Amino acid sequence: MNTTCPNCGTDGLEKVYEISDIPTHSCLLMETREEALSFPTGDLVLGWCGSCGHASNMVFDISMNAYSTKYEEVQTFSPVFSGFQSELIDRLIEKHGVREKQVVEIGCGKGEFLLELCDRGNNTGVGIDPSFVPGRGDWNSQGRCRFINEIYSAERHSDIPADLVVCRHTLEHIYPTHEFIQTVRKTIGDNLGTLVFLEIPDQQRVYTERAFWDIYYEHCSYFTQGALERLFLSCGFEVLSSWKGFGDQYLLIEARPLPEGQAPTFRVQEDLEEIQAIVKSFAEDAPRVVRGWQERFKSWHRDGKRVVIWGAGSKGVAFLTTIGVGDELGHAVDINPHKHGYFMPGTGHEVVSPESLVQYAPDVVLVMNGIYEDEIRRQLAGMGLEPQLISV
Repeated sequence: MNTTCPNCGTDGLEKVYEISDIPTHSCLLMETREEALSFPTGDLVLGWCGSCGHASNMVFDISMNAYSTKYEEVQTFSPVFSGFQSELIDRLIEKHGVREKQVVEIGCGKGEFLLELCDRGNNTGVGIDPSFVPGRGDWNSQGRCRFINEIYSAERHSDIPADLVVCRHTLEHIYPTHEFIQTVRKTIGDNLGTLVFLEIPDQQRVYTERAFWDIYYEHCSYFTQGALERLFLSCGFEVLSSWKGFGDQYLLIEARPLPEGQAPTFRVQEDLEEIQAIVKSFAEDAPRVVRGWQERFKSWHRDGKRVVIWGAGSKGVAFLTTIGVGDELGHAVDINPHKHGYFMPGTGHEVVSPESLVQYAPDVVLVMNGIYEDEIRRQLAGMGLEPQLISV
């Protein structure tokens, strides 16, 4: 068990939350129920650092990583999410003048953010991600973007020039966070005008809302706003701005490299004692919240209720495997058509389309992310369905 913080190097992580035998991936597509049920599992022991506010899985095993083209993480089929993404692109173009620039996106997924940014700003881009799927969509119609099916590393990608480095929802999948951001800084070198834009989940919200479904194996690193700011400052960056977005679910940060030896002027505003109290409160209360959901599923099952979850990604997998749901759940619904007909790791539930609910007629729909509730309600109403909607 690693007790040293990978974010600041301080020894003595405090164990705050533990869960065993959970799927080591939750967004990989499983072709059969049998494959999904036998998917590899691992343990998660969340250790919190009192020096920087970061938390990490102290027993994380990097050999369990299996990122590939079978990894399906795309959220832009949702109008709510695609609107949020467009707002971020507006900010980069209008505030920072990202027009006719060279953009590198680390962890680009299927490339939708990079493509839109390059299209709207007349930029050129390079996306790096082992899960990129060549040929999906008209990605390269203007010749502005190219994609590399690899995991980012200084050895292979340091020679790619960049006016902007983008890294969205990738850092939480990386255990040695300080080493990674240092690598980004070294890659930038003397190009002090380079802007870095990064986005990750906000862990303080998870603690406050008792959102145990947002803690899972793939996410081995967890940040508060202060922990993220401290990381960038310690790696030779000046933080330009740091804020929360997408219903305060995400942390976003913009930074530029400092000349060697120059001290940053930005100062972190976060009370670590207050964060520690929130963390401890979550650790004490999470088992009660899990038991409450277990009882609700038992009650629905006794009453013959048809129950589905809406959202078959990481939140859905973590939610179901943590509370141990099986036949009590009828279906797992997802708006992403590339998931339909596949099965969720750990529980084996088949992922179905929203339209399939017309025949199933659910009594209860559990919305795995409340920010989509109104969007989902309208879609259900358009199909003539009015089930009870509950946002977890």
